Amino acid sequence: MLKDKKILLGVTASIAAYKSTHIVRLLKKLGASVRVIQTEASLDFVTSLVLSTLSENDVIVDIVDKETNQWNNHVELGLWADYMIIAPVTAKTMSKMVEGNCDNQLIASYLSAKCPVYFAPAMDLDMYKHPSTQNNIKKLQEFGNKLIPVNHGELASGLVGEGRMAEPEEIIEFLLNDINSDKELFGKNCLVTAGPTQENIDPVRFIGNRSSGKMGMAIANELAEKGAEVNLVMGPSNISSSHYNINQINVNSASQMYDEVEKVFLDSDISVFAAAVSDYKPIKTYSEKIKKSDGNMEIKLEKTKDILLDMSSDKKDHQFVVGFALETENEEENAIKKLQTKNLDMIILNSTKDKGATFGYDTNKISIIEKDLSVTNYDLKEKSEVAKDIVSSIIKKINK
Repeated sequence: MLKDKKILLGVTASIAAYKSTHIVRLLKKLGASVRVIQTEASLDFVTSLVLSTLSENDVIVDIVDKETNQWNNHVELGLWADYMIIAPVTAKTMSKMVEGNCDNQLIASYLSAKCPVYFAPAMDLDMYKHPSTQNNIKKLQEFGNKLIPVNHGELASGLVGEGRMAEPEEIIEFLLNDINSDKELFGKNCLVTAGPTQENIDPVRFIGNRSSGKMGMAIANELAEKGAEVNLVMGPSNISSSHYNINQINVNSASQMYDEVEKVFLDSDISVFAAAVSDYKPIKTYSEKIKKSDGNMEIKLEKTKDILLDMSSDKKDHQFVVGFALETENEEENAIKKLQTKNLDMIILNSTKDKGATFGYDTNKISIIEKDLSVTNYDLKEKSEVAKDIVSSIIKKINK
């Protein structure tokens, strides 16, 4: 969500200014470009050297740079930013923001900002509770600025109460939740299974399949981009997600996947079972590597638990469950049978006969079959685009 977004961070003269370094690091970790404006008084609490190093941009303090005698264009900064965060913001700076008292670069940039502005107060208990401070907070909100609430806790004065600035993680979470709030799946919990499973024969051999996990990962990313919180249960794969809305849980075997899915399924509004789970596993596994012998070897197999059937059998009315069907013959007939016997709301059909689709490819060709047995066929596409088709279809159904 913040990848390539431009964030302007304002830092004012509070003991909480040390937390601004962590805010910058978190924003950079999420892929944002960060520029920092400090008030001159804040330099007593955190140095520009630290913030410039972390942000990878020069920190701006003065309207006219004292070393270069160059004007720092506050209008340009205000237009550059996608979001502005002032954290910490003192009572003094809030008063200036309300009155439009433009005597420093931070206020000048704030008054020029065309983007959403978030402010995180930091001050002592009595200062925070004072009617003038509360009035300024109210006015800033009336102007359209967004208050990041203070915490209750130990303050620099030794008092305990309200006024402690929100922690950096809370500030980032507030920003992300606010950005996500107008997303179609904001507030939804989703579950996605992806990748293969590996059923051990001995320490070096296993029964598995060629699934890469790319399709499930693409679906998880698309759900997350739509604002959902996603639990991604991923079988053995060399891919992983960095999306802040995705909690990736790595497993190996079908039984491990079953256990992890069971933990979160009933709390999931949307579940997409894209994993290629092994249907069978060896009855007996060996603790040591099996040595080659002259004769043939026979491995007896038993069924694994049917994750999709067991979960969908217990699904509640509000839950929407999607399965995948990879078929080699009688594709549509077999997919419909799976849709009905496993109590699904939708099934995604793949065929191994389609060139450039299924395991290992970056592309896929699908048909979406809905509960009323309507079928929508799609052309071969990049898996990221296929994921958009699938998620779009889910959203249309749950919004009916």
